Amino acid sequence: MKRTNLGILHVCLIVLSIATLTSCEQTQNEPPTDRTYLPVPNPEPPTYNELDVRNTKQPKGFAGVSAPDGAPNVVLILVDDIGYGASSAFGGPIRMPHVEKFADESVRFNHFHTTALCSPTRVALMTGRNHHTNNFGNISEWATSYPGYTGRRPEEVAFVAEMLRLNGYSTAHFGKSHETAAWEISPSGPYARWSTGSGFDRFYGFMGGETDQWHPQLYSQNQPIDPTIGNPDYHLTEDLTNQAINWVEAQQAVTPDRPFFMYFATGAVHAPHHAPEEWIDKNKGRFDQGWDDIREEILERQIEMGWVPEGTANAPRPEDIKAWESLSDDEKQLFSHQAEVWSAFGEHADDNIGRLLTTLEELPDADNTMVILIIGDNGSSAEGGMVGLYNELTYFNGIPTQVEDNLPHADEWGGPTTYPHMAAGWAHATAAPFSYMKQVASDFGGTRNPMMIKWPKRFKADSKIRDQFHHVTDVAPTILDAAGLPEPTVVNGVKQVPMAGTSMLYAIEDPEAPTQHPTQYFEIMGNRAIYHEGWFARVIHFLPWQNKPAMTLAEDTWELYDTRNDFSLTNNIADENPEKLKELQDLFQQIGEENHVFPIDDRRAEKTNPEIAGRPDIMANIHEMTVLPGMVFAEFAFINIKNKSYNITADVTIGDGKSNGVILAQGGEFGGWSIWLDNSVPVFTYNYLGLEKYTVRGKQALSKGTHTLEFDFAYDGGGLGKGGTMTVSVDGASVAQGRFDKTIPIVTSTEYTAVGKDMESPVEPAYGKGTDNYFRGGTLGAVHVQRTK
Repeated sequence: MKRTNLGILHVCLIVLSIATLTSCEQTQNEPPTDRTYLPVPNPEPPTYNELDVRNTKQPKGFAGVSAPDGAPNVVLILVDDIGYGASSAFGGPIRMPHVEKFADESVRFNHFHTTALCSPTRVALMTGRNHHTNNFGNISEWATSYPGYTGRRPEEVAFVAEMLRLNGYSTAHFGKSHETAAWEISPSGPYARWSTGSGFDRFYGFMGGETDQWHPQLYSQNQPIDPTIGNPDYHLTEDLTNQAINWVEAQQAVTPDRPFFMYFATGAVHAPHHAPEEWIDKNKGRFDQGWDDIREEILERQIEMGWVPEGTANAPRPEDIKAWESLSDDEKQLFSHQAEVWSAFGEHADDNIGRLLTTLEELPDADNTMVILIIGDNGSSAEGGMVGLYNELTYFNGIPTQVEDNLPHADEWGGPTTYPHMAAGWAHATAAPFSYMKQVASDFGGTRNPMMIKWPKRFKADSKIRDQFHHVTDVAPTILDAAGLPEPTVVNGVKQVPMAGTSMLYAIEDPEAPTQHPTQYFEIMGNRAIYHEGWFARVIHFLPWQNKPAMTLAEDTWELYDTRNDFSLTNNIADENPEKLKELQDLFQQIGEENHVFPIDDRRAEKTNPEIAGRPDIMANIHEMTVLPGMVFAEFAFINIKNKSYNITADVTIGDGKSNGVILAQGGEFGGWSIWLDNSVPVFTYNYLGLEKYTVRGKQALSKGTHTLEFDFAYDGGGLGKGGTMTVSVDGASVAQGRFDKTIPIVTSTEYTAVGKDMESPVEPAYGKGTDNYFRGGTLGAVHVQRTK
């Protein structure tokens, strides 16, 4: 009886049901040629009845699907939080000679747009679908339960990395990963939406919006690591670059014939602005003339290099940002130094990007390596408010900062003892020629970012700037087009939502071709707009430094611009064109409904609380947990004791000498708390965002033997961030008591919670960092944490 090929028949029935194949013919031992269904099914194995293998003809081996012949290596480089007019390659003050060189060797696009915010841009970049379709209408930490905003990317929108991996590419991601639901970043996973579950065979970087560059919260694959131990000169950008270079060199050594896809996403120049001292010194005095003059200088250079059209005017400064000349001497000195550090951070990043680009240029197949370099996932950040922040975590906790709070830290700004952000005036300046910046999705200063593509085998660089409208959703289709791959209709058994973007290669081949992406909506936290065939209708609803919007969503006023003769959006012509405005408003409504934009949510920091936001929270019903030495947790994956009373007990055994080190610590130098032993004396330290520190210390050392330590905090109640009383007990007897006047209300830190050690920066510098603060001189047992009310 003839054997039925059930495996192939099953695949054919599935594929036919979604109209992706018209034929299921397949040659034995040969993989199918159709790549719209991923993974491509393995070839059907032949069946034998011969007893001895020596009497058979050896079949052809199959090592997996290979990439199409001639498919290029693809490298995608994304710089963080840097505006349209910031880099020297596009008229800005941050000196980036390696980006300048790359721009000269590439094709440049000056009408390329992002979403105006981190997570939304990154998922759109990786999937080719709009950010609300990805369920990322906001950053992952501010997700809600509404469609379009859940923060959990659906299986129907696979990453382009997965598409390439299933088509024979080696894949790796180095740097920032801000595309995973906050509640999935835990030891329990799931890891399906981490980079390693989304198509990248190798991941080395950090999860979330930001991390300390000197003491990063870092993962290798999905395991937390601390690369700073034994490395006093550590800086994250250098580490990421080293890892990327090492990976590509190893990949080329082992599989030089297999193309690779590398996604390199720097933490620079997102806050905290951390740069080596020598790079800061190179920038001294460069910003003394102030943000108004520098903004005008940027525009002059942009016009001179043809990056913006002749006659373009700078859009006005937002009313809340003061004119430079109106500032006090202290303000000018502080703010100019903030810009020096920010610029140094960018220049240092450029130096490392240059190292990576040099490695790529030395590859045997460098000519067939397509590099896409995007300067910014959004505009420059104004989240530092009007005066900047020496500790940016105060912003996420709604705690105002004054100039006098920052001045004592000016000399250390950018170093390991600060977690800084610059004043908003610099974000406006480097948005030139536009008005606004990051978070403002309805202004090109928030969304318009320089983009370049270099692929020597396919095209040569030229001086013609491509001004076709394009969007971050166009990157994934461009990569597939370059690789000679179709957009898949099924990935891992799940039917895919069609990509919203289009390949940009047509614009390289024909600089005068009309855009193939004529319509695009924008929306972030109520800032909303739509671009359609040169027209741009928008609402400015909410600015980054505001605590709440000035009016409701229903009260917002729409504006209208003709971008074909108003490059910087300075001439609102809504009153003269009411019909066109209505047409675009209706179009926004239609496309918004299709992409799950509605209902719009303009809330901000309060959504950090999962209970308020309504998103899943793996810790929601966890009122107590027991942890053991060596365990490490992100803040969202540890019991939440903020704004609560709690009790922590720990079993310790003291040896012959003194015991020292950390029992349990959350956070670090810029906010957190720690339970530790100081020569066998139990101590509780509470670090209130680096602004104040409270310490409750026992009166005598623990004796040799086993003890139960208890740390009981009675919260005052009555709202968020209130104080309370900490009582320390040993073996049931109180040994110390102290009061905390205030506590951190919303976000403790971007650093880990760890048992038996304090990773990254220390909550209490007195016990040291790295292995210096590991528990020693005894044995640490279980630690039990319980919310008591």
